[in-house]
Amino acid sequence: MSEVKLTVETRTEFGKGAARRIRRDSKVPGVLYGHGSDPLHLTLPGHDLLLALRTPNVLISLDIDGKANELAIPKSVQRDPIKGFLEHVDLLLVKRGEKVNVEVPIHTEGELAPGGNLLEHVLNALPVEAEATHIPEAVTVSVEGLESGASVLAKDVKLPSGVSLAVEEDAVVLQVLSAQAEEPTEEAAEGGEAAEA
Repeated sequence: MSEVKLTVETRTEFGKGAARRIRRDSKVPGVLYGHGSDPLHLTLPGHDLLLALRTPNVLISLDIDGKANELAIPKSVQRDPIKGFLEHVDLLLVKRGEKVNVEVPIHTEGELAPGGNLLEHVLNALPVEAEATHIPEAVTVSVEGLESGASVLAKDVKLPSGVSLAVEEDAVVLQVLSAQAEEPTEEAAEGGEAAEA
């Protein structure tokens, strides 16, 4: 579990105009909330935050105005739909030793059984409960030799110690489908008859 340190400032200006000014300075507006405390409005360094968010469920150590240090994990990230830059981030306040519910990306390894089978990710991320400072970056599932009709259930995924499922054990995570050839459409069939005439 990687921990990234960011120096952030509290902000007192709100609204679209203030948010635009913050983004023009290559910074990102955000909110820190949790543990029953009042939401804290922050200005975060844009480039450093972008790099930190490349790691799923990254643990962020916030140096707030040089006065307070808090730990947080990203809860919600809003990006510009066209340009992709960060518009806003919601951070959840966590404490060392505290358990949190997060979604961990699922990676697969191995080859499916021969025969043109397709692997469907029913879940792209697995909901788990883990200690805030020990959230796994991902879980890996072997699909070696799985044939059409096979499924991998949540209970079949090997989790690191201290991590437990936050989803039903029988939830389907991955399933193998048989590749089916497309049947010709009626138009294509009629077109073929017309060409023969």
